[in-house]
Formats: sequence, C-alpha cells, structure tokens
Amino acid sequence: MEEKTVTFANWLRNSITAKMLVVGFLLVVLLIPLLFVQNLIEERGHRQKEVVHEINKKWGNEIVLSGPILKIPYKAFKENRVYSPDGKYTTTQETAIEVAYFFPEFLEIGATANTKPLHRSIFESVVFNADIRVKGSFPTIDFSETDILPENVLWDKAILLIKTSNLKGIRNTLTINFNSTSFNMLPKYADEYLNTLESKPILDFSKNSSSPTSFSFNMNVNGSDAIKFIPIGKETTAHMKSNWHSPSFIGEFLPEDGSRKIAQSGFKASWKILQINRQFEQSFFGKLPDLTKFAFGTQLIVTVDEYQKSERAAKYGFLVIGLTLLVFFLIQLISKVYIHPFQYVMVGLALVMFYTLLISISEHSSFFKAYFIAALSVLGLITLYSRSILKGVKFPLLICFSLATLYSYIFIIIQLENYALITGSIGLFVILAIIMFVSKKIDWQKD
Repeated sequence: MEEKTVTFANWLRNSITAKMLVVGFLLVVLLIPLLFVQNLIEERGHRQKEVVHEINKKWGNEIVLSGPILKIPYKAFKENRVYSPDGKYTTTQETAIEVAYFFPEFLEIGATANTKPLHRSIFESVVFNADIRVKGSFPTIDFSETDILPENVLWDKAILLIKTSNLKGIRNTLTINFNSTSFNMLPKYADEYLNTLESKPILDFSKNSSSPTSFSFNMNVNGSDAIKFIPIGKETTAHMKSNWHSPSFIGEFLPEDGSRKIAQSGFKASWKILQINRQFEQSFFGKLPDLTKFAFGTQLIVTVDEYQKSERAAKYGFLVIGLTLLVFFLIQLISKVYIHPFQYVMVGLALVMFYTLLISISEHSSFFKAYFIAALSVLGLITLYSRSILKGVKFPLLICFSLATLYSYIFIIIQLENYALITGSIGLFVILAIIMFVSKKIDWQKD
C-alpha cells in the first residue's frame, strides 16, 4: 500500500500529464475568485448608474420638446334616437365639445447646451443647461375641408400648447409671443410622458385666423443625457451647438451633410425636416397622438467610463491567468524545476488581485494611472515570487516580460472600439504560434 502511495506521488511529481491536469484544475478553481471580482465590478457599475440617475433626476432629465401647437375647440353634434313601445322614435340632438390641433407651417429651433460635471461622493455625472430659442408661424386656420361649420368653431377659446418631458428643469418663466401678444404658459396635469403647458384663451384669435400668425419663445432648461425635438412644422429646421466633445446624433433624422462639426471644444449640427419626410399630418381632430417616436436630436454621451473599461479588462482575466500559468508550466518542464500547486495558486491569486486594485484605484484616479499602478504592482510581486521559486534570473525576467507584454496588449485592446476584435484575434494567433513553437522542444512522450 505504501509502495503504491509512493508510486502515485512520484507520478504526480514527474508525469507531464499529471502536471497538466493539476494546472488545469487550478485554473478552473481560480475562476471562482475571478468571478467574484467581475461581480464586484458589475455591482460598482450599477451603483454608479443609480447615483448618476439620482443626480440627473434632481437636476433635470432628458429634454424632449414639441410645440407650439394650436388647440381650437369646436361644437360637434350627435343625433340620438329614442324608440317608443310602438316602434316609433324621436330624434334628439346632443352637443359635445371636441378639439382640433394645428401644427406650425414653419418651425425654427436653435439650441445651445453648456455641460458641466456634478459630483456625489466618488461618482460623477455630466449635466447641461440648454438655452432653446423657437420661432415660426402658423398657417391660415381652415376648417373648410372638414364638415365643421365656421359658426361652430369656438375661436375665442383657442389656446397654445407646448409639450415637454422636463418641467422640473425649466429655469425661466415661459412666455410665448403670439402675433405681438405675450402669453404665459402654465402646466396642466396629464398622465403622459410629455407634460403639457397651456396658455390662456386667445380671445381675439378669430381676427387673425384668416391669415398666417407668427410666434416665438425662449426656454432655459436644465437637462441631462439628451436634447430632442419633434418636427411638427411643415418645414422644421434646427440648429444645435454645445461644448460637449462626444455627441451621438439620435432619433429618426440625422443632421444635414456638411453641417456636423465635432471637435474637442464642442460640436455644431443642423437639421432640416419636411412634412413629406415624416408620417403624420399637420392637424389632428379629437385626440393628439404620441409623436415622440419621430423625435430627433443629440445624446450627450459619456465615453467608455472606468467601470466599463474595468469590466472589459476583467473579461480577459481567464486569458491572463491561463497564459501565465501556462508559461510557468512550460518553464517547469524546460528547467526541470518543481513548482508546487500551492505556488501556482499564489501566482493565480496575485493575477486576480490586479482587477481589485484596478477598480479600487480607478474610482479615485484615471483609468490609465490605475491600470499602470495595478499592473506594475502585480508584475513586481510575481517577478520577485518567481525569482524565489525558479532560483535564477533568466526565467523570472521571461515571466516579467511576458506578463508586461500581455497587460500592455490588453490595455491597447480596451482603448480600441472599432478594431478591438481584429486586434484581439491577431494577438491570440501570435500567442498560439509562440506556444506551439516553444512546446515542440518538449519531449511529450516522457511521462
């Protein structure tokens, strides 16, 4: 029995197959702490999003603007038949008040957004203050193409509407100039995504309804994430500029060719949308539909942040641990130096610690500094530890060079977005070729 135990121990110590099985098993075991680290990064990322959402909610959420819109009530008549027991009926007429909505003929929007960071603890959000200027004109209001008689239109009860997603962020008294008359816009409760602002009735509107009417208003509003407009004009033009350096143009319509100018100091963009470009008419009767899906504008996006970069780096954790243990394994076979499984575990845990160092330091510094400090710390630790294991300088320096190259290569991949896949594929191919070249010198028959 004792002889069999000695034979098995010798097999574990000297057999290449046994060593491979042990290293493979340890690699799988090391995935457990790596998984915990990935969950930690994900948890911290979620926490950051929650704090940013809370900051944005208090400052002002995304801005979606639609308006102004003319709302004109009119009388509608409905006939009701009341039947008697003998089969005869009498007709009664019921009067109801319906509404018609008319959109502008021309709508011109100008927006300037100035961004600034807001902090809470170690977390940061980018918000903005937007100065929005709107002007245009309504066409002649015409009911002739409907069955609504002019005498049934309640001209003196016509009002103006502005719909927006962000009432909380408005920083000025919103006043609309309509044909040289000013109207204050006041909120009205509505259980909708877009909140409604209404004017008082335009008492003398019947005098102007037979000719085009001009309008203008300015809105100063705090917001975050995005600025979007709904192109309700028969011809809608929009101009936007900001000091933000990484905009994303979103929605149904992109800026006109040649109008986009993006630099580190900010961006400019212009849009022009005609009625024929979108699928809704210039007037609605009875109910105003939700037109937010036709909105266009700009998202002031934050480029890949520290948590996203750390998460991407952690996805390469299996590759880093696997290749490092493989290097130690090949050195063990070539140098005939015995490396205990416990020493493999210590090296693997040091590699896992890289990611905890990375995320903890990056929360208080830039990602580049955090990556450099974490990589340098782990490189120094593993190099000194392998020096004590391998009893020489050549192999520890080889391990240091290999690990430094691997960390540098992964850092480059993280910075790339469009070419990350092809760069990673080429790198893995080169690594595989090097391993194949080195491993061919090993006598695999000796077991």
